[in-house]
Amino acid sequence: MIDASAHYAPAMKLSVPVRILLGVLAGLAVGLALNAWWSPASWAWLGVNDAAAYLARTDAPANAQAGVMAGAARLAVEATNFTADVFLRALRFIAVPLVLFSLIAGVAALGDVRRLGRIGLRTVSLFVVTTVLAIVIGLVLVNVVQPGHMVSEETRNQLAQARQGDVAARQTQATALAEQGAAVWRMLLSAVPTNPFDALARGDMLQVVVMALVLGAGLTLLPQDRRGPLVNLCESINEVFTKIIHGLMWIAPVAVFCLMVRVAAGLGTEVVAALGVFCATVVGGLVLLLVVVYAPLVWLAGANLWRVIVGMMPAQLLAFSTSSSAATLPVTMRCVRENLGVSERTTSFVCSLGATINMDGTALYQAISAVFIAQLYNMDLTLGQQLTLVAATTLSAIGAPGIPGGGIVVFVVVLQSVGIPLEGLAVILAVDRLLDMFRTVINVTGDAVGAVVIERLERSGGHADAEPALPSASKPD
Repeated sequence: MIDASAHYAPAMKLSVPVRILLGVLAGLAVGLALNAWWSPASWAWLGVNDAAAYLARTDAPANAQAGVMAGAARLAVEATNFTADVFLRALRFIAVPLVLFSLIAGVAALGDVRRLGRIGLRTVSLFVVTTVLAIVIGLVLVNVVQPGHMVSEETRNQLAQARQGDVAARQTQATALAEQGAAVWRMLLSAVPTNPFDALARGDMLQVVVMALVLGAGLTLLPQDRRGPLVNLCESINEVFTKIIHGLMWIAPVAVFCLMVRVAAGLGTEVVAALGVFCATVVGGLVLLLVVVYAPLVWLAGANLWRVIVGMMPAQLLAFSTSSSAATLPVTMRCVRENLGVSERTTSFVCSLGATINMDGTALYQAISAVFIAQLYNMDLTLGQQLTLVAATTLSAIGAPGIPGGGIVVFVVVLQSVGIPLEGLAVILAVDRLLDMFRTVINVTGDAVGAVVIERLERSGGHADAEPALPSASKPD
């Protein structure tokens, strides 16, 4: 007898992007439902009158009546957080050694330090140009829509009062950064590791990139018989971590579900509604960036944006869930290499550098947010002030860490550069986590676009080893 289930099993198998997307949607649905229906009264019905203490497993007399059902609810919260955090740790565990060994092998394979300088100059120039264009798009859009004039003074004051503590914490962090020197000099100095093992232990991606570039460049100076075994070792280790990424992608849907439940459950839908025009302006600006900047760049590289988006979907969904381009980096590199057909050498260099300095989505968001806050306080920014915003936002976006909310810390410096009240930062903090998810998707997509463009430039100049496998012919997993 023929097993019918075996016959139809392959057809019913869902691809990795589809399963991750289902995890995202399910997590959003469950999280929003919890946000709407679960309240302090729900905890009180379970015998918990101090939910924060109960979830922290701190003894509190107010929770003396908590029973088995309350314990089950706490266990569900803890299991959700544990699954999400373990997945994020696994991604970060892979990111540093993957960047280190792939870059060493890629740079050593160049065989000529001058080629490294050419690729580096092209990559940095491309990222700076796209960052400036993103800021310009954001400034034009926010000046046309003027979302700050659509928020009432009462709503502004309520949000500002509720987030005073968060603003003070961000200001303290920004002050500590400012004390280290001017932004551009601080960024350049911080890129040079004083202790390579400390950089690896802290996961300082910029320092790891610099260290890998120096080691790879040093290998190019050795004879082939001396550098060959080391390059082969780096490539083998890199393949090991690539296999680990493939394994992680199978559990990604569950982890993404847990991440989205945690985010959506803490999302205040009332706040999002109050700042709806601001949120729509940011998201609209990100879409414009895709269409106006990325689409022409990809077209000039001989591909099309839709194919890039489809090929990058696993990385984009993870970026949306984690709000961290650094944590998503291993998956970003895998998608660029396998789905977009970019060479290992270009992928490792451009994506690693992009996760550190290419923050187009963050730059656009900061430009819109700065003018939005100025509008909240009825400040009319002059052309000179807005040009200052372009310069300050470019530097802050390049120096922003690729972690959740990392751009907010350096954003304080942007506001101070043109005298915008820092109190307004509390208003956008109310929806920052939501918008962080969208802009991280753009940051990751920008890294992929950069890799495709640099790959085309290298191949058209006769510097690549093979013909390109363009995104127009690729298929996502």
